[in-house]
Amino acid sequence: MLDIHTYDARQGGNVLYKALAHPLAAEALSALGDRLRRQGPLAVLDPDGAATMLFALHPDLPRPTACYVQDVTLVGRPMLGIDALPLTALPSCDAATLMVTAFDAGRVLARIGHLMPRGMQVATLDDARLPPEMLTSGRAYLDRLNFATNYAFFRDADGLSTRLVTANYWASYGARAVRLWLRLFDESGHPLATWEESLPAGAGGVTVDSREVRRRFGLPPFRGQLFIHAINVSGHDVVKYALDTYDNGDGAGGSSLSVTHDANAWPSDRYANLPAPRPDETVVLWLQNSHAAAIPAGAVSLDRMGAEAPVPLPFPVPPYASVAVDVSAHLPGLHWPAQVELRAGRHVVRPRYEVTRGGRRRIAHLNVERADLVPDPGIPTLPATLGRGYLLPFPVLPPDRFRSIVQPTPMAERQTDLPLRLDLFDTAGVKVAERFLGRLPRNHALALDLSELDAPEGHAELVYDFRDGGSADGWLHALLRYEHLRSGHVAETSFGAHIFNTAMTYRDEPQSYSGPPPGLSTRLFLRLGDRRRRSFAAMMYPASAPWHASSRTRLVLHDDTGEVLGERPVEIACSGSTTIWPHLLFSEELLGLAGPHGYVLIRDTTCRLFGYHGLMDDDGAFSLDHMFGF
Repeated sequence: MLDIHTYDARQGGNVLYKALAHPLAAEALSALGDRLRRQGPLAVLDPDGAATMLFALHPDLPRPTACYVQDVTLVGRPMLGIDALPLTALPSCDAATLMVTAFDAGRVLARIGHLMPRGMQVATLDDARLPPEMLTSGRAYLDRLNFATNYAFFRDADGLSTRLVTANYWASYGARAVRLWLRLFDESGHPLATWEESLPAGAGGVTVDSREVRRRFGLPPFRGQLFIHAINVSGHDVVKYALDTYDNGDGAGGSSLSVTHDANAWPSDRYANLPAPRPDETVVLWLQNSHAAAIPAGAVSLDRMGAEAPVPLPFPVPPYASVAVDVSAHLPGLHWPAQVELRAGRHVVRPRYEVTRGGRRRIAHLNVERADLVPDPGIPTLPATLGRGYLLPFPVLPPDRFRSIVQPTPMAERQTDLPLRLDLFDTAGVKVAERFLGRLPRNHALALDLSELDAPEGHAELVYDFRDGGSADGWLHALLRYEHLRSGHVAETSFGAHIFNTAMTYRDEPQSYSGPPPGLSTRLFLRLGDRRRRSFAAMMYPASAPWHASSRTRLVLHDDTGEVLGERPVEIACSGSTTIWPHLLFSEELLGLAGPHGYVLIRDTTCRLFGYHGLMDDDGAFSLDHMFGF
């Protein structure tokens, strides 16, 4: 496993990781490594605990002959393969160069000058700083706003193209002159293009389309990843987006259409909700190296969920490269509804997988499997003020046209069982059925077709049910699969549970887009479609306990500059749902003014709504994934 620290629920993201993993930092550190090798033996002073992650992400740096620390409790402990020495021993060091593994290292150098041997040269992580024009904050280099970065699976090949869609939501927090620094890597990890995009001054829509990028730079077909760095941001250090994968019309795409959520910028130990293929399907995992260090052969493995028999992938993955992994080649004979766990060793951000069936292809994403969670004894005894507690809401599409399937998914390493019930609601918020799913073991193979319950159009919610015992940690997830009955097109997505719409709080629930709980408002992004593919959102008003009888939702149409063109009211019953079609709610004239980068902001200040968005054409191709807010 890569020895790096990226994210935890208590402290959030590790900005040092992003600073060291940035592609420009990788280039600078490679050049620094060449210089250090020419200068001779190297010693390291690690004042802030950065050295281990630095050398893990950049193993080509020369190995030190001595390591020095300030913290007396670290003296004598192994560090980079040797025992750490006290800083006070530095005067006797005979290395040619001292590398101080810290940014903004001037403060460190000022207090150790008297300890430096005469003639010793100095290097610091400031040698790998980004250019000043790429920094949002000048206060401290490791300010989180300096590293609003992410990756996207980006392809223009095989009859498929990709389109990244978002909005300049930073403008709503006062940001000015926001721009994106972008670098496209091909399948081998080679940079194909580097460029910048200026965003609208207001909260306008943003699109980066692979076809336009390919034309702009005269590129051959590519399958790879796009690195995104947002500069001059405010409020959010997370780059959120929806990524459409669509048939580009050359006849090779198989009428394919998918949408996936942002990549989640933090590499994880494990990922889950990768489905095993049906006998008539091929499932390909896109393994995309997020770092300048190669992934060694055997460092990543696949396992049937709960089997604890991981199968290592016997090949290396070069820096920033993308490799298509056929799941059946490594787990032969394993079929849906079995689930596959990816043991990624912190080498990749949230991966995508691609399913091919009957000439059609669909893309979906894996989710982070938490390593830090343990069962929470408080969840089975939550008070009545929190009602049903944690809910995982998802739509039940019209049963005369769609099949809706749910598969609960273990999403934490120490989840050994899932004690669950399914509650069904019609669009008016009336509970029409429920089914106790049991105390599912980690290796379960349940995939429930909701037609077995005669589920009407509306939505369903997975909830904890402890009638047979079991444990819970609040990180309840499921894979959701939808099949168009006429065309055979399939879309799938996955999401996790939250406590929704209660005045009382538990830990960090109900979650808020910003600030402490309770989160009792809605701000969701719905991009617009076009004449061929119309956008929609399956919106739900989940409530753990009784809340307002109906929502007071506003649909606000924005153009590509962020200007508001129109507004429409919508009411959704508590525990009810509705489907929003912008082309039915706004006139053709207004949608024309909104343009191809316009969008609808779904806004409600009275309750927390949740939704899944997508595109749909007249031939039965459609996409679906959970929405994002800001």
